Amino acid sequence: MPGTTLGRGNMLYDYLVQATFVWSSATLTSTTSELTATLKGLNVGDYVDMFLQNAAMTTSLQIANIRVSAADTIAVTWVAAAASLTIPTGPWLVNICRPEAPGLLPTTAV
Repeated sequence: MPGTTLGRGNMLYDYLVQATFVWSSATLTSTTSELTATLKGLNVGDYVDMFLQNAAMTTSLQIANIRVSAADTIAVTWVAAAASLTIPTGPWLVNICRPEAPGLLPTTAV
């Protein structure tokens, strides 16, 4: 039931959007880097997954973590196993889950 504040892991929203990102840096070197991009409507506390929609991921490039670092800002930690890798611009499918009460989530699965 939306609107309650019981800590039971309910999701208020679980929706899918299509986005083309402009990353704070488009080329990575052989390292791990967290880069940010704008996605309107994101809130801190949202859980986000993203998938490249119509293309293959760049070889030797991986996503290690995705988080919402600030309102309207997605932060993605990229792992580049080779030098001078370019991040695909998209389109990306982004699944956004917004918990009902992020501060009251249960700490066990039961």
